[in-house]
Amino acid sequence: MTSSDMPLVEMTGICKEFPGVKALDGVDFTLMPGEVHVLFGENGAGKSTLISILAGVYQPTSGHFRINGRDARFPSVKGARAAGVCAVFQEFSLVPTMSVAQNLFLGSELLSGPFVDHGRARREAEKLFGELGFSIDVGAPVAALSRAQQQMVEIAKAFHAKARILILDEPTASLTERETAMLFRFIGEARAAGVGIVYISHRMHEFAAIANRITVLRDGKLVRTVDAAATSESELIELMTGRSIDRIYPDIDLASAPETVMKVRGLEGPGVHGVSFDIRKGEVLGIAGLVGSGKSRAFRTLFGLSGTVAGTVVLDGHDVTGATPETLTARGVFYLPSDRKREGLFLGADARDNIALSMLNRPDTRDALGFRSPARLRRLTDDIGRRIDISQAFLNRTVAKLSGGNQQKVLFGKALSVEREIYILDEPTVGVDMGTRAAIYRLIKQMAETGKAVVVISSDLAEVMNLSHRLLVFANGTIAAELAGEAINEQTVLGHFFQGGRLGA
Repeated sequence: MTSSDMPLVEMTGICKEFPGVKALDGVDFTLMPGEVHVLFGENGAGKSTLISILAGVYQPTSGHFRINGRDARFPSVKGARAAGVCAVFQEFSLVPTMSVAQNLFLGSELLSGPFVDHGRARREAEKLFGELGFSIDVGAPVAALSRAQQQMVEIAKAFHAKARILILDEPTASLTERETAMLFRFIGEARAAGVGIVYISHRMHEFAAIANRITVLRDGKLVRTVDAAATSESELIELMTGRSIDRIYPDIDLASAPETVMKVRGLEGPGVHGVSFDIRKGEVLGIAGLVGSGKSRAFRTLFGLSGTVAGTVVLDGHDVTGATPETLTARGVFYLPSDRKREGLFLGADARDNIALSMLNRPDTRDALGFRSPARLRRLTDDIGRRIDISQAFLNRTVAKLSGGNQQKVLFGKALSVEREIYILDEPTVGVDMGTRAAIYRLIKQMAETGKAVVVISSDLAEVMNLSHRLLVFANGTIAAELAGEAINEQTVLGHFFQGGRLGA
């Protein structure tokens, strides 16, 4: 057997048990040199557990795996890296207080004599990001970067490591089409150099561009390994869920005469340069743009999470310019953040308590004497759980132990816990599987068709185009275009991505 015929990775009968949970049950998986092998399945299917074993995070309960034909069992991530395995997980491993360049060379610092050569590190970092096509200030602290930019740094670290086995877990979750295209170019170059790539994504349209084989997991078990080129999206969905999903994107009826509920005029803030738009009841307003376009920053400024420099925001006829998030929330505006773990959820609390915290001011949570009633709170959270399709078992589980899809459902549970007028949803399906996406899209449909104003900010172009009645395209901190109807198409939207004035972030 030649080296090109020998698998880089052979995993046989892999089982992993946690207290009360069998996360993997006899899974087989192989990775060949120069192959992109996709792991596909719903949240909780076992994908992350399998790659965590390969990357040295976990030890298998039973089963065997071989690397380059040799038995392997990594005691740590460091051991896996020494064997040429490098992983980019959904949860970033960056040091927030250190610069991009420092993070890139952490553990492999460039020296000039006994001292760290910061100048050379910066130059090498700029060269790498330039080759990747990612626009990043390598001297900036990681804490100052957006989630999408942090994703770019993690990807750059992986390519810098020059691994023989590269694991990419949802690498495009926060990237736009342009950044994704650049990443795929480098994946192609790595594959041509014989690197084996394990790729996890819920974005099935990506598979045709890069994948050789797809392994589908369900409930911790291997369903099937298929040839990517010979398997349709509908077949993959049926393998993943065990059922057919006819349509992912629902038809959302538009209100006959959408009423403007919020007017934004000349809004300026960090990375936002004089944007004006209306938010209307019974309408889904889509927001698209590249990383750095200002699309998220505009709404963080509107919601009081970033300082307002100029402009006005009027809600139901009342000037709320510069209002705090607490004030806007009390006036019926809900903001769902793109980073659910850092800004959206209390990870140490269970799902029920996360939802309950958002409804403490509801009168129907109190008994006849005016005291908060645990029994009433429980009934209300149970009702929310049914609406967002989370079982009793998951409601009572610590949020940190839930899958990404169930965590996102909990965020939507917080949104539904109190009646709102405006829902601002920033990357509403980041890192969730296709089944959960379909459930979230149905919630968005329900919101809009019951007369709520819904704003969907998304780096997933197919998502934002298919959900929107009206679409704002951001570029360089300004609105490059406002589109509706048949004008919302990929060619038109992409054509506006590179318009605008100054650079937003």
